[in-house]
Amino acid sequence: MKTKDPTKLKLLLENGLSEGVYPGAVLLVAQQGKRVFFRAAGHAVLTPHTVPMKKETIFDLASLTKPLGTTLAMMKLVEEEKVKLDEPISHILGGVVPTDKQAITPRLLLSHASGLPDWEPFFSRLDDIPPDESKKTVRDWILKIPLTGTPGHETRYSDLGFMLLEWIVEKRSGLLLNRFLEGQFYGPLGLKHTFFYDRQTQTPFGHEEFAATESCPWRKIILQGMVHDENAYAMGGYSGHAGLFGTARDVWEMAHFLVATYLGERQDLLSSETVHTFFTQQENPKNTTWALGWDTPSRENSTAGHYFSEKSVGHLGFTGTSLWMDLEKRVVVIFFTNRLHPTRENEKIRAFRPRLHDQVMEALGLND
Repeated sequence: MKTKDPTKLKLLLENGLSEGVYPGAVLLVAQQGKRVFFRAAGHAVLTPHTVPMKKETIFDLASLTKPLGTTLAMMKLVEEEKVKLDEPISHILGGVVPTDKQAITPRLLLSHASGLPDWEPFFSRLDDIPPDESKKTVRDWILKIPLTGTPGHETRYSDLGFMLLEWIVEKRSGLLLNRFLEGQFYGPLGLKHTFFYDRQTQTPFGHEEFAATESCPWRKIILQGMVHDENAYAMGGYSGHAGLFGTARDVWEMAHFLVATYLGERQDLLSSETVHTFFTQQENPKNTTWALGWDTPSRENSTAGHYFSEKSVGHLGFTGTSLWMDLEKRVVVIFFTNRLHPTRENEKIRAFRPRLHDQVMEALGLND
């Protein structure tokens, strides 16, 4: 099935360039399990010299690490009954969990209702900590941080919650997060350009295969092929909240697998029941838009625009990446940009992203 008017989508990508929304972008649209639009525009790098954007450009996926990394791992562990969604984390992590956090569960962490703060500048305190001890140190700090609310009573998007989820994956799988995901998902799906950044390991990809992000005021360099998130970098390169890299094509393979499993068309890596559980919007806290590790469209001002159905899930990444999947209309939209390059002060994507999603649905004739 083809889009009704792909020319409008091409023009919109070019408009994003001319309007200064981003230096470059990749847009992949799929419908009914088949790619119907896949195009790159602009530049992956502007300085110190220009590099054109390609469909195979590798992006820092930023917070897409949460659903496509940590949440996937949790899906597998829940399915294998190695983790229960509603068991206290004190049962998993042991006696190190203080009293105020003993009511926190994996469900609350996955749905951003744990009461933990959203973010802390841990990286600024890790200079004197040996690299191999940084992750353990941060986990100890998280357990000591005062909660901002009662677990289960309010929604607060939290990187810290997903840092703890990485720890839970390690405890219950016996493997590091990256190794567990490679064995359970990335390898079986044949993903060739999906990996977690590791400060100690040279990536097998050339420097110019990556989209650049920010001219980092902390590291004093333009980041390209290096994780943008400061905390992830300071913790060795990745954690449960950030550090995953990949291409639009690889992310499409993951999205296609998840949608097909949700619809019962495949059951090889996960069961439909598990995917349904994680894609279901939570009832508590009241009025939350969060499922488990995935967001759903908000009723007003959704980043997915106006036409994605209620049965949709998605997520954004701070670097300018996004993935939305309409499970009813069976539409997948992967929109990757380097909007941070060269500065995070550019926030024009906030208004542009829903506009793009609306244009996609109109091009598919699904704007009802």
